[in-house]
Formats: sequence, C-alpha cells, structure tokens
Amino acid sequence: MPTDAAAPRARFLDIEFDSGSYEQVVDELERLSQQNRFSFVVTPNVDHVLMLHPKAQTPTTKAFQQAYAAAVMQLCDSRILQRLARRHGVKLDVITGSDLTAYLFQKGYLDGRTVAIIGGDADMVPELHERFPAVRIVQHQPPMGVLKNPRAIDDIIAFIEQKRAHYVLLAIGAPQSEIVAHQCARAGKSVGVGLCIGASIEFLLDRKRRAPHWMQSLSLEWAYRLLSEPRRLWKRYLISGPRIFLLAWQKRYL
Repeated sequence: MPTDAAAPRARFLDIEFDSGSYEQVVDELERLSQQNRFSFVVTPNVDHVLMLHPKAQTPTTKAFQQAYAAAVMQLCDSRILQRLARRHGVKLDVITGSDLTAYLFQKGYLDGRTVAIIGGDADMVPELHERFPAVRIVQHQPPMGVLKNPRAIDDIIAFIEQKRAHYVLLAIGAPQSEIVAHQCARAGKSVGVGLCIGASIEFLLDRKRRAPHWMQSLSLEWAYRLLSEPRRLWKRYLISGPRIFLLAWQKRYL
C-alpha cells in the first residue's frame, strides 16, 4: 500500500500484489476517499490474471493491462493464487472484494459518506438503504456492453464527476469496471476512490450466497459458485480457469 509505513509489494505472475490486513487496507481507502483526485483499486483473481496474459493481444486486453498498471492498490482476491504463490515462496495476503465491500458497509466506514454505485438494478439502492440508512447512496445504471459504447462510458465518467462521491463501487464486471475506472482517473475531474467489486453487493444483500468458510479455507469457493450457477460459470471454472496452472508453469512458478 502506498503509505509511509507500506509493506513491500509481492510480485507474482507479473502483478505487484499489496500486503496488509483488512484494517490496514480500509485505513488506506479512508485516506484515498478524501483526496481531491480519483484513484482506484483492483482485486486480481484467477480470471483477471488469465485476461492479463491472453493467448492473443487485443485492444481490450491492452486497456485492461494499462488499467491494472494504473491502480493504486492490487489486492489478491484468490486463495488459489495465494497457494500457487506460496509454492514459489511468495506470500500473498488475501483481501477479497466481497469481504472488503461488506467490511466497509458493516463496520460503519461508509456512514455519512456518499457512495456511488455503477451498475446493479433498481431494487439495489432501496435494499441497501434499508440495511445501511446512514450511507448516502447514488446509482448509475449503464447499458450492457459498456466497452462497445463510448457514449455509455462518457455518461459513467460524467456521473462520477458530478456526484463527487467518497467511494465509487463499480459493479459492471471485469474488464469493464477496471477500464472505466482508469478512464475516469485519466479524465482528471473526479475525486475519491473507486473499487472494482464484481458481484460483491449481491453477496452483501444475500442475493447470492458465499461458500461456507471451510470451503473458502480449502480454496474451493470456485466449486461452490460453479454448483450455484453452472450455466453461467462452467466455462470459466472448467475450461478457462485451469489454464492458470499452465501459466504458472510457463512463468517457472511450478
């Protein structure tokens, strides 16, 4: 983390992972949320790492790589990555996007703050207000296919600039969230800190269930999610995901 007492970053699979506890990360987010410029945080998991190491380079891949390079923090969101890194003698602290989002809401760090949500549905904000009435929440719902719609990206950036939220939660999936956050930072007119959170709010609102702790501790959360949403996730976890072991071997980590 970029603080005076920062722990050294741990490099693994060409990513500079930040170290620290949830408390340390949140303290840094608090500092960033009050800055008069926009920065953003990414949470690399297996899927992200594979997108960062594509079989063929595309403009989207390049934009995703540039976004990752510009992120102020890169927090490991995968116990599989943690275990792979450990085999090479690299220690990674796992800070999942879902747990970090819940920590911010449930521990009161967002009370009295303006939080902008990019994505989600019309029921999301009322549900959050009911559970966390002290948080000021605003929302922008972009259309599908943001990366193919320059106008939609401009509208997101304009919304973030206008609302001047302390926290911006981008819930439009990877690599959309990261690329849009980077473009927002490059525009130079926004403030606060952005978090690319995936489905974190859906977990927070109990719309989707997290794996039991024992499965998480055994790095089996992917299996739980696969069984929960097989049609949507089978290709990610059964076809694409295993390529991480080949990538680690190619990088001489296995």
